Amino acid sequence: MPEDNLKTSVLSSLFWKSLERGGVSGVQFIVQIILARLLLPEDYGVIALIVVFIAISQTFVQSGLGTALIQKRKVTDADYSSVFYLSLGVALVFYCILFLGAPAIAAFYNQPLITPVLRVLGLTLFFGAVNTIQNAVIARNFLFRKLFISSLGAVLLSGVVGIALAYAGYGVWALVGQQLISAIALCIIMWFTVQWRPKLIFSVARVRELFSFGWKLLVSGLIDTTYRNLSSLIIGKLYPVSMLGYYTKGKEFPNVLVSNINSSIQAVMFPAYAKNQDNRPMVKQIMRRALVTSAFLVFPAMAGLAAVAEPLIELLLTDKWLIAVPFLQIFCAVYALWPIHTVNLQAINALGRSDVFLKLEILKKIVGVSMLAVTVPIGIYAMALGMVVTGIIGTFINAYPSKRLLNYSFTEQWRDLMPALILSLVMCGVTYSVLFLGLSVWATLGLQIAVGVVVYVGLAWVVGLESLTYVLNTVREYFPSRMKRAECLK
Repeated sequence: MPEDNLKTSVLSSLFWKSLERGGVSGVQFIVQIILARLLLPEDYGVIALIVVFIAISQTFVQSGLGTALIQKRKVTDADYSSVFYLSLGVALVFYCILFLGAPAIAAFYNQPLITPVLRVLGLTLFFGAVNTIQNAVIARNFLFRKLFISSLGAVLLSGVVGIALAYAGYGVWALVGQQLISAIALCIIMWFTVQWRPKLIFSVARVRELFSFGWKLLVSGLIDTTYRNLSSLIIGKLYPVSMLGYYTKGKEFPNVLVSNINSSIQAVMFPAYAKNQDNRPMVKQIMRRALVTSAFLVFPAMAGLAAVAEPLIELLLTDKWLIAVPFLQIFCAVYALWPIHTVNLQAINALGRSDVFLKLEILKKIVGVSMLAVTVPIGIYAMALGMVVTGIIGTFINAYPSKRLLNYSFTEQWRDLMPALILSLVMCGVTYSVLFLGLSVWATLGLQIAVGVVVYVGLAWVVGLESLTYVLNTVREYFPSRMKRAECLK
C-alpha cells in the first residue's frame, strides 16, 4: 500500500476506532456509575471471580488465530471458515468444563452463587468465537466504522437491561444480564454490518498453517490472562469478597481511560505494521509515532486521575466506595506503562516473531509471579504496589528485542517518552494541591480538572512538545478531508 494511502486508511481507522472506544467507554462509564450506586461491592466481587474463568476460557477459544488472520498476507474464505468452526468447537468444550466445574469453584470460594452465574455467563464463549472472525475482517479491511456502529448499539442495549435489572433488585444478576446481552447484541449487529458469512469449508491444512503462528500467541495470552487475574483469585480466597469488589472497581477507572486510548491505537497500528513488515525503517517510524502519541495522552490521563481520585469516587460512586481510592491511584501507575508494553509487542507480532513474543511473556510472568509471592504475605495493598514494580521491569523486557529487530533501543524510547512523563508529574502535583484548599467536593473536582488541563497543555505549548503539534496537525488535516468527502457525497 502506498504511504499516502496507508496514512489515510490509518487516520480514518483511528478516527472510527477512537470514536468506537470513546462512545462505548462513555456509555459503559455512565452505566457502571449507576450500577455501582445501586449494587454492593460484594456483587462486583462475585462477578470479578467468575470473569477470571471466563477470560481464561475465551483465550483458548480465540487461540491466537484472530491475530494470525490479521497478520497473514493473503486470507481466503477457507481461512475464515476453518477458524470459525474450530473456535465454536473449542467454545463448546470449555463451556462444558465450566458448567461441570462450577460447583467445585463455588465450594472452593464458599460462594454458592458462583454456580448458576458461571453457567449463565459461560454462554458468552460462543458469541466470542464468532466475534473473533468478525474483528479480523474489520481489522484487515480497516472497517472500523462498522465496529463503531456494532459496539455502540450493543453497549446501549446491554446498559439499559443491566440498569433495569438493578433497579428491580436483582443484585448480581444485573451484572450478569448486562454482560450476556452485550455479547449477544454485539454478535448479532456485527452479523449484519460486517456482512461476513461462513462457508461450508474446513481445512485442516489452513488451521495448521495459522496455528503455527497463533499457538505462541495462545500460550502468551493464556499466561498473560492467568497472570493478570491471579491476584483476583488470591484476594477472593484470602479476603472478604467485598475487598475484591473494591480492588476491581479501583482498577476499572484507569482501565477505561487507558483502554480507550491504547486499544484504538493498537487496533489500527497492528494492520499498519503488518502491511509494512518488510520495510523495517517504516515499522520503526510507525512504532515511534504510536509510542509518543499514546504516551502524550495516557501519561497525563493517569496522573490526573490519580490526583482527583478521592473527590471523583465520592461524587460518582458515593462514600461506600472510598476504600477503592488507594487501589485506583496505584493502578494509575500500572496502566500508565501500557503504551510502552503494547507498542513494542505489536511491532514484534507484526514482524511475524511470535516466538520472541512468547519468550517475553514467559520472562515477565516469572518476574510478576515472584513479586506476587513476596507481596501476598504482606497484604493486599502491597500486592497492588508490586504490580507497579513489575510493570516497570516489564518495560525493559519488552523493549529489549526492538533494539535488534528495529534499532529502537530502550534508551531511545524513554528519551521520546520523558517529556510527556515530566509534564504529567508536574501537572499531577499542582492538581493534587487543590485538595488542600478546603473547597466542597464538587468545587474541588471541577477546579482540579480545569487546573490539570491548563497546566499540562500550557506546559506542552511552552516547551514546544512535538506530540502536541502532531496531534493538532493531525486533527486539522483529518477533519477537513472528511468534511470535503461529505460535501462530495451530497
